[in-house]
Amino acid sequence: MAKEVLLALKPGDPAPAFSATATDGTTVSLAGLKGHDVILYFYPRDDTPGCTKEACAFRDGYAKFKAKGAVVLGVSPDTLKAHAKFTEKFGLPFPLLVDDTKAISTAYGAWGEKSFMGRKYMGVHRVTFHIGRDGKIAHVWPLVKPEEHAAEVLAALG
Repeated sequence: MAKEVLLALKPGDPAPAFSATATDGTTVSLAGLKGHDVILYFYPRDDTPGCTKEACAFRDGYAKFKAKGAVVLGVSPDTLKAHAKFTEKFGLPFPLLVDDTKAISTAYGAWGEKSFMGRKYMGVHRVTFHIGRDGKIAHVWPLVKPEEHAAEVLAALG
């Protein structure tokens, strides 16, 4: 069962700036998305069961996100090659950002200690941020159920 992550960032806080390589090889930055609602979702690893369910749910709702003027971005520490393979395999219409240095995950508080079967390790927590058109955090989801999450985020967009 997923555990709620305690995050320092709260609604109303300025979103930390980021710049990263996207699946298509371009560089995506928060500054370049000003004026758009940005859905920044962090996930542990490409092509794993929970991450695939979450990505496919965002894929299936993508037209609705786009119709509301929202940009969807997935972030994980995987390589560009892994992101490209994952995107192609599941037909993901939105970019995945390479966070191999974990700089974005760290800035947003998504990188931290996790526990699995009693073993502690460092990894990416499954959390999502809605960054408003003004560059401030509008909503935070510190507890994500992969199958239902995209619909939950879409409903919060209004």
